[in-house]
Order: sequence, then structure tokens, then C-alpha cells
Amino acid sequence: MSAFELDGVVRSLQAVREQWREDQRRLLEPGGRDLPSRDALGGIVDTLKGVLFPMRLGPPDLRQESENLYIAHSLDSAMHALLAQAELELQYKHRRDAAGAAYDRDDAITRIRAFAHRLPDVRRLLDSDVLAAYHGDPAAGSVDEVLLCYPGVLAMIHHRLAHELYRLRLPLLARMLSELSHAQTGIDIHPGAQIGASFFIDHGTGVVIGETAVLGERVRLYQAVTLGAKRFPKDADGHLEKGLARHPIVEDDVVVYAGATVLGRVRIGRGAVIGGNVWLVDDVAPGAHVTQASSRDAARVPAAVALP
Repeated sequence: MSAFELDGVVRSLQAVREQWREDQRRLLEPGGRDLPSRDALGGIVDTLKGVLFPMRLGPPDLRQESENLYIAHSLDSAMHALLAQAELELQYKHRRDAAGAAYDRDDAITRIRAFAHRLPDVRRLLDSDVLAAYHGDPAAGSVDEVLLCYPGVLAMIHHRLAHELYRLRLPLLARMLSELSHAQTGIDIHPGAQIGASFFIDHGTGVVIGETAVLGERVRLYQAVTLGAKRFPKDADGHLEKGLARHPIVEDDVVVYAGATVLGRVRIGRGAVIGGNVWLVDDVAPGAHVTQASSRDAARVPAAVALP
């Protein structure tokens, strides 16, 4: 018998679980879990980092002449593991949506196969992100230092992979993968966000990029930047409406400095510069420079003031 007299606690926890499942109309399949595993997904993404960058993020004893052998074995193992997690998500979705299409394992295999075939494009995008960080930070000693050390690059490895899962209609796996990175880096990028090549997050802590944000190429953000929603419309029943375009569009070559907050479906024109700690809810013209002073003026005029 436990010295802590835990039998009553165990029974009470069981009652709480059963009440929750009853309230949520959730029935467990006998003998197994009904949701994907964060731990399993963490292992998968660690393997995929090595697949994408074998001589830098792969095993320490890997030799270059064995790269393809290592990648073939690791990728096959990771895709089987990812398939198991995708099946859990799709089965969960089917149980919650009785009117939806029946669960189809072949569909799950097709999605994971498509994910695997997109990995070369993911690697090309990540190469552009690494180069953007190296060229954009005078403190960067080499591209290898950037890849091994920069939290913004780690966040983008997770995001580029998560975004592909999101595109393949596996949003739960995508969100779990992005939140693993969020916990490690303090950078919160929703997997639905569309981010172009050569993206650089300098320092990174506190950056937030919302689900429907669209970022062009060669965009640079500094720490504590928020690309968020301005308001959250509700439907006739008082529930938040899902999937609406509610986050900013940031065009090519935009720089947003530390602490700036950009809210709503506004458009930041190509080459614009948004200064530190600016609060922005209006469109910004291409090439404009917006500072705290000009954004205060914008509260009295229809749009932000562009400085020469």
C-alpha cells in the first residue's frame, strides 16, 4: 500500500477523465492512444534535421561517403514513424466528424509520400534562410555557425517542415511540430503562415507570426515582433470564426525592427522599414519608413506617414 494513500486520488482522476470524455463525446479505441505523441514527433523532427543537413545536424560519427546510406535508412524510418502519427490524427478527425469521409490508410500513405518528396524544396528554402542570416548579421562568423547556433534558423527548420504538413491537411501534427520549436526558441510561428525564401529572424525571442500571415522574400524581423490579428469576428452563435484572413501581408525586402506590432490584414509594401516599438494597423506604402513618431501621426490621418 502506498505511503501516500493514493488509491482515492487514482479513482478521482479516473472519474474526472470519464466525465471529460463523456462531455466531449469521446470514445477511446481499446488498447491504444487516440492522439499523436509529442515525444514521437520530436524524435521524427530530430531525424529529419539530420536528413536535411547530415554533416552538420546528423550523427557525430557520420562520414561523408556514408551520407546517402544514412539518409536512406533515416528517411525510411522517419516516414514510417510519421505515417503512424498521421494515422492517429486522421482517425481522430474521423471520430470527431461522423459526416466526413471514412478513414483511408492509403490516403495517409499518399500524404506522407508527398511530404517526403517535398523535402528537397524544403532544403533549398532553408539554404536561402541560412544565407540570409549569415549576410544579414555582422556577428555571424560562418554559415555553419548560423545553422548550428541561431534560434531563428532552428525555428525555420521546424516551420518549413510544419508548413508542408499543414498544406497536406495534417494541421494537428503541423501545430505540434511548430510548438516544439516555440518551446525551444521562444519564436511562435503558426504552421499556416506563408513565408518566402531568404527569411531572417534576428535574435528571435518573442516573435509571433499568425496563421494567415503572408511574407514575401528577403523579409527580416527582429526580436519581439508581432504579426497578429486585430480582431476576432464571431458567428451567429457567438463562436470565433475560423480560417479568416486576419494577419498582415508583408511584401519582399521589408524590415521590421524589434518590438513592432503589426495587426490585421494590412499590407506592408515592398522595401518598407518599420521601426522599433511601432504599433501599426494601417497599410504602409512601398519603400516607406515608419517610426514611432510617424505612427502616432497616423492615428490622426488615414494611413501611416512615410518619412523621406
